Amino acid sequence: MTIFNFSKDANLDNWYVVNDGVMGGLSKGKLTLNEEGIGEFSGDVSLENNGGFTAIRLQLENTIIEGNTKAVLKVKGDGKPYQFRLKSDSQDYFAYCYTFNTTGNWENIEIPLNEMYPSFRGRKLDMPNYPAQTLEEMWILIGNKKAESFALEIDKITLK
Repeated sequence: MTIFNFSKDANLDNWYVVNDGVMGGLSKGKLTLNEEGIGEFSGDVSLENNGGFTAIRLQLENTIIEGNTKAVLKVKGDGKPYQFRLKSDSQDYFAYCYTFNTTGNWENIEIPLNEMYPSFRGRKLDMPNYPAQTLEEMWILIGNKKAESFALEIDKITLK
């Protein structure tokens, strides 16, 4: 099941950048398509004004995903860790999270859906892990508790 496939004619209208400015921070992220049609999530994370993260969020129709056990991200990172987040319901105050590392090469990151834990504002919640029945939002976030520039290329995101 393809969640999003970046390409030269990909429509990014349902993607949103969420910077820590919502909390007073000064981090700046952006999502663009390069000439090859690859998504590029890049920018600078700042710790000024209690900041420290930037993210991209994809808003989806309520999608039944029952039977899928893994998310697969085809990415080329910069050697930094990123966080993948899902929401069953976009109105939930929490998201299900999983941190993955990048190597600087193209790779398929396989994320077991049942290992995605519920979290709110960086704190793990005492609730069951992601039930993998429905999906309404997907996020990719960087927030490594340090000021840094970053760049993550994204080819596609699928469930299997």
